[in-house]
Amino acid sequence: MAHFHIKKKKGRPYLYVREIARVDGKPKVVSQVYLGSPEKVAALGSGQAQELSELRVEEFGALWVALEIDRGIDLCGIINAVVPRGAREKGPSLGDYFLYCVLNRMVEAVSKNKLADWYKGTAIQQLRPVDLSELTSQRYWDKWDRVSESALKEFALMFFERIWKRESPSSDCLLFDTTNYYTFMASHTDSDLSRRGKNKAGRHHLRQVGLGLLVARDSKLPLHWSVYPGNLHDSKQFEAVMDEMFGVVCGLNNTKERLTVVIDKGMNAEGNFSWIDEHPRIHFITTYSTYFSQDLAATPLDRFDIVDLAKNERLMQDDRREDCLRAYRTKGEYWGKERAVVVTYNPRTARKKQYTFESKLDTIRQELLMMRTKVRQERPHWRNADAVRERYLRLCERLHVASDLFVLRFNQSAKGLSMSFRKDPYKMKQKQAMFGKNIIITDNTDWTTAEIVQASLDRWQVEDQFRLSNDEDLVGAHPFRHWTDSKIRLHLFTCVVAMTYLRILENRLASKGIRRTAKDVMADMQRLHSVLSLRKGARNPERRLENPSETQAEVLKALGYRISSDGVLRSTST
Repeated sequence: MAHFHIKKKKGRPYLYVREIARVDGKPKVVSQVYLGSPEKVAALGSGQAQELSELRVEEFGALWVALEIDRGIDLCGIINAVVPRGAREKGPSLGDYFLYCVLNRMVEAVSKNKLADWYKGTAIQQLRPVDLSELTSQRYWDKWDRVSESALKEFALMFFERIWKRESPSSDCLLFDTTNYYTFMASHTDSDLSRRGKNKAGRHHLRQVGLGLLVARDSKLPLHWSVYPGNLHDSKQFEAVMDEMFGVVCGLNNTKERLTVVIDKGMNAEGNFSWIDEHPRIHFITTYSTYFSQDLAATPLDRFDIVDLAKNERLMQDDRREDCLRAYRTKGEYWGKERAVVVTYNPRTARKKQYTFESKLDTIRQELLMMRTKVRQERPHWRNADAVRERYLRLCERLHVASDLFVLRFNQSAKGLSMSFRKDPYKMKQKQAMFGKNIIITDNTDWTTAEIVQASLDRWQVEDQFRLSNDEDLVGAHPFRHWTDSKIRLHLFTCVVAMTYLRILENRLASKGIRRTAKDVMADMQRLHSVLSLRKGARNPERRLENPSETQAEVLKALGYRISSDGVLRSTST
């Protein structure tokens, strides 16, 4: 409770407003606001001050939502059960350090160095009091040093088990995908995780760390996570975690006897599908590169039928039948067994690719005309056929276009070098026939074409999680501010926990008919403040919440709360 406190300095009284809360079981001053000089104190006492003086305004809404989501999970308790407080350890526990980091990443991600300053602008002392002087980057380093890789694996498993029990999603279809995060770690820094590889953001020259996520299709909640070296191919990582991943999932409640995992073509490998074939409970749906099956991808469009999807129904209702996703189904032998094969065709994607393709072809044609002119004029560096051809190959590589779409001819005569070029109509037609096409392969031969296609399309849910992790303002997995493998693992774990909590928030709101993204909700709730104020003539200061907006009140109601007329947060059941 807020109260007045008078300090005397050189015999003169100065008025403060203090709030005291229990931190580690002991009463501690968590907030102190200076009101002013003796003259201002006199003005307050005589009622000469304004009707309402706002002494402190703090962000409340988003932080409260984050804590409300954690209330049923208790991340702090899970971690402390695995790594308990030391005999002489003082201050926040290890679980507290993880929780305060996760709460920040759910609202407005900042570095550990700025964490205490960020919390000073929030109502954390009202919601979950903590000594902010303890939340320093050095203290995080010291605390996280206590966590071994085995301890991390243990409390991460406990966390996902708690999520599964509380949220109770039943799913027979799981989605697995990987991503990587580039780092600015120096080449000489020792690290088994941070390695150079093919970076998905195009930063191939930088060291990177990989992250794999297994997500339940119906609830979009993560069930398993793995961190792996940046130079490990996706298929090798999938092979490395299959036993552990499916062992964990099969041990959870509400999982079906038959599980299907949806993966990307990057995970395709003979050994992976041999392992799945040996486990009759596990099935797969994967994509397959059209490059390795060009004849199948070139299947005429008159053999494709509109797929029975909700999106196609909406398109037909809008009289846009030409934009509907189509599919052609067949069978084929892949990885030693006969599989169901579905080739899909997306007209809108095909049109976009055709437009981009024609634009690039026009660029190449203009460049080739310039090259031919320079060859005819016998310009320096343009008199050697191999050198000119090399320039053409570099141009195609820069535009990401196959070099065999144009045929270049050179003729050396007494008059010098001459050059001509033409399009290859067969290659052009073959390339264009694959626009908008995608190949899906599965061992679920009893599934309908619509079920197979929809499951493959739902892989966007994992990709959406990765996009959220790259959001600098919300989860903020990137940029990395750690340079040791143990700290990188713990950092990514906090990011995965934050992503999971934000997904739980979306699910809870959706169950009440509120379709909003977590990012939109948290940004909106950040504008709901807790205000410490002093009314004219009042004996004591008071703390109250602002009147919520319509959308803020909607979120509070969906979570079972409301703000009363006196500015107090109350349960809707009371």
